[in-house]
Amino acid sequence: MSTYWWLARWSYLTFILREASSVFVGWTVLLTLVQIWALTHGPSANAAFHEWMRYPLMLGVNVIAFLFVLFHAVTWFGLTPKAMVIRVKGQRVPDWAISGPNYAAWVLVSLGVAWVVLRG
Repeated sequence: MSTYWWLARWSYLTFILREASSVFVGWTVLLTLVQIWALTHGPSANAAFHEWMRYPLMLGVNVIAFLFVLFHAVTWFGLTPKAMVIRVKGQRVPDWAISGPNYAAWVLVSLGVAWVVLRG
């Protein structure tokens, strides 16, 4: 088998990219923990964290991380109906009825977070 087997089909490529995106999900979690640490250690630690986040390298890494986390979430919600088969009266529930509420919850939570962040 070729080393580049995952380039043969779009479904293989999305699988590999979703798996690789886990690194960026981990990065985002780590960054959030560092930010919480900075917040709990006073204004100077928080200011230093924000200054560190202004470096062009950090901005670039975080934009890439954001795109990969977004890709990870979209592809994960798309896989939910395959991983969670629900039957009602012997009939399988349509895919949209399973993944739709996930997307709706994501949008609502995102709007709530945006409201909290942007109102102040």
